[in-house]
Amino acid sequence: MINIFKCNVVSFFTIINKEITRILRIWPQTILPPIVTILLYFLIFGNIMGKKIGPLYGYKYIEYIIPGLIMMSIITNAYSNVVSSFFSSKFQKNIEELLISPTYNFIIIIGFIFGGIIRSLIIFIFIIIIASFFCNLYIYNILFLLLAYTFTAILFSLIGLINGICAKKFDDISIIPTFVLTPMIYLSGIFYSIDLLPQNLKILTCINPIFYIVNIFRYSIIGLSDINIYFSLATIILLIFIFYCICLYILKIGYELKK
Repeated sequence: MINIFKCNVVSFFTIINKEITRILRIWPQTILPPIVTILLYFLIFGNIMGKKIGPLYGYKYIEYIIPGLIMMSIITNAYSNVVSSFFSSKFQKNIEELLISPTYNFIIIIGFIFGGIIRSLIIFIFIIIIASFFCNLYIYNILFLLLAYTFTAILFSLIGLINGICAKKFDDISIIPTFVLTPMIYLSGIFYSIDLLPQNLKILTCINPIFYIVNIFRYSIIGLSDINIYFSLATIILLIFIFYCICLYILKIGYELKK
């Protein structure tokens, strides 16, 4: 029993070490592009268009969209890190060594989640620094900000892991971000308030889970939310539980892993 425990501890820290090494080794692919992308968003939407649009609910437009831009970067980086890392391990056949070891499946899941959290944390820190040059950044509720960051990174790391497990070829890992995540992100209220939408679009927005994440971030940074913040947190926690169970199940049955 002690040996199995030690094996799982070693496996956990080995996965984390591999993820950190991978992120830092290929930083021109993992760190630099999202920083450049978010800088362009700040320049175009925040600085140039923001002056034309004017304030929303008493806040400068750039201050209103910053929470959503932070959320967008955390989602894309947590997801991309896990899906690409796991599928690469699967493609190179070294994931099989981990699967046949005494490592528990939940340790594998948590290890890859930490990889997504670490990469998104690096980007998160850079975004906060960049944002401070464009406006007087004020954090309304630091606790909710940390909860929003952590839950978002965990949720989309899990989604990335599911995609990485189920993907059969490299093209498959781009389907979800292109046709699912991107539309959901842009229709989640990053650049506008739900109050500006007609009733039918409000209903469509409310069934978008990313809308609830946007509101948690917006509340934590500027103290403004379109819906109840505790309901938003509960929704994200429920989704984390659901996707964790899915990950645990498909790892257990070895879906697309046991050939």
